[in-house]
Amino acid sequence: MTGDQKPADPGDVIRSGSPESTVDRVADFYGAYIDAVYDGTDDLGAALRAHYLTQELRGRLAQWEETNHADGVLRAQNVPLQWEVRYSDSGAGHAFTVVTLTWDSGTNPERTTLAVQSDLSTRLISDIKDAADA
Repeated sequence: MTGDQKPADPGDVIRSGSPESTVDRVADFYGAYIDAVYDGTDDLGAALRAHYLTQELRGRLAQWEETNHADGVLRAQNVPLQWEVRYSDSGAGHAFTVVTLTWDSGTNPERTTLAVQSDLSTRLISDIKDAADA
């Protein structure tokens, strides 16, 4: 452990999930995607998009990114320091999750919230929007 690292909080050590859970898959995607973008491994980010997102969503994200000059998955030009995923609702063959991205570590950190839709039949993410627009 280097001098700037602190031991993990025991409450943060255990992680679990299931490949059958759309909520877990959204959390897995955002965790891995943020790591890849943070680390600068563009090929991994593209591979994660291909694995977790529908082809239609990838096309819409490309258009959004061209218009907004930002990452469509994160809806930003930079990389968040933390993420959180929670179940919101389900119906009509979809599961809905809320992704909260935290952008700094100050006493009053900036956060953005995304509404993420997954198809229950494929467990693929089929839509990502700013929660305010959902």
